[in-house]
Amino acid sequence: MGIFKAYDIRGLYPSELDADLARKIGHAFARFLGAKRLVVGQDARTHSPELADAVSEGMRDAGCDVIRLGLASTPMTYFAIGSLDCDGGLCVTASHNPGEYNGMKLCREGARPISGDTGIAEIERMCDEPYPGPGPSLGSEEQVDLLDRYADHVAGFARLDREITVAIDAANGMAGHTLPGILARLPKVKAHTKFLEVDGTFPNHEANPLKEENLDPLRELVGETGAELGVSFDGDADRCCFVDEGGNTVPADLMTALLAPAFAARASGTPIVYDLRSSWAVKEEIERAGGTPIRERVGHSFIKATMRERGAVFAGELSGHFYFADNFTTDSGVIAMLSALSLLASNENAGRPFSELVAGLRRYHATGEINFRVTDKDAAIAGLKSTFADGRQDELDGITVEFGELTDSDWWWFNVRASNTEPLLRLNLEARTAAVRDERRDHLIGILGDPV
Repeated sequence: MGIFKAYDIRGLYPSELDADLARKIGHAFARFLGAKRLVVGQDARTHSPELADAVSEGMRDAGCDVIRLGLASTPMTYFAIGSLDCDGGLCVTASHNPGEYNGMKLCREGARPISGDTGIAEIERMCDEPYPGPGPSLGSEEQVDLLDRYADHVAGFARLDREITVAIDAANGMAGHTLPGILARLPKVKAHTKFLEVDGTFPNHEANPLKEENLDPLRELVGETGAELGVSFDGDADRCCFVDEGGNTVPADLMTALLAPAFAARASGTPIVYDLRSSWAVKEEIERAGGTPIRERVGHSFIKATMRERGAVFAGELSGHFYFADNFTTDSGVIAMLSALSLLASNENAGRPFSELVAGLRRYHATGEINFRVTDKDAAIAGLKSTFADGRQDELDGITVEFGELTDSDWWWFNVRASNTEPLLRLNLEARTAAVRDERRDHLIGILGDPV
């Protein structure tokens, strides 16, 4: 697959993405939007300054003025695009990928995402043409320091009724840049931190908290400090993953179920969005709190668009993205952390450990996401549709099939969807019992082949 993907631009530096291509992207992006003013942020990868400089040059060659943020997490870049007078912007980042990768996340005005279907494919086509060079009127460039304003904005999401201790692994990523100022504004948060030093080579571990082994340093920190919960961030700080006070992973879909009631309580029928891989418990908890659950396909561009269309105040994905309407309808790992801290430190939950809050949500048995390398993804999904024709099916994203009734001991469901970023099929399966989960999982592995 090329570097122009469904949700962003991402590839190896410099073999797939270098300064010349970055300059083309900047020029094409400005022309695509007809932009007069764009924001550029950058993560701490060793080549991000070079690429950000090139992007800015391309934008200015197209006659567009550029606001340079310098070092910025992806959520901080979203904040800048949402709060400043501009036509959009991008962050030079490869998110959770290793240090040899780089890329860009793009938005139009109001921090609305640009995806493959809404612009990235057209920008790729424009980049296939020769570079137009400087136009008759060059844009200007200014440096803007938003770190304090951003810290004020994020800290405002905390609602803490007592002091609380938290263990944080920033993974040497961009959370280490934004967190100090945010935590300084929250004296009730007693933070024990690890790998807070920003280093785009990620010397301690891969900045991908979805991999269980990358949570081990956080588990150790929780055990050493007696923290009430732990949080690990990805490289650009738009995602996070949680562990409880015993170091047990709390899957992101259960975090969505845990956090949703506080948002649903704002008004009767408040819409809340969740992705279709999530546990059935998410829908149940939203309904129990008086909210309206909205099931959506996987991907931040779909989630954000649906939130805006339906007036949703909160959303969560199994991948660890949590979205907030009051944050320009964008995702933020740090705001998700503050939401969890606020819940645990509320008077309502006084004396209850985090594991107890989560325990009631672990009522079904999930496989987690299992990946398969399949030659013909469409044919494989069509085969599943035929094989499981006796189940209740929908094709919102790939194929989802449900069997039995929720009250039955043999109830189960699965979703298989094609990855938007890799040549893989992804399976998620959940059942009423662990035995049914394992039996059905093995059956599907027999059909799809060995997991990768």
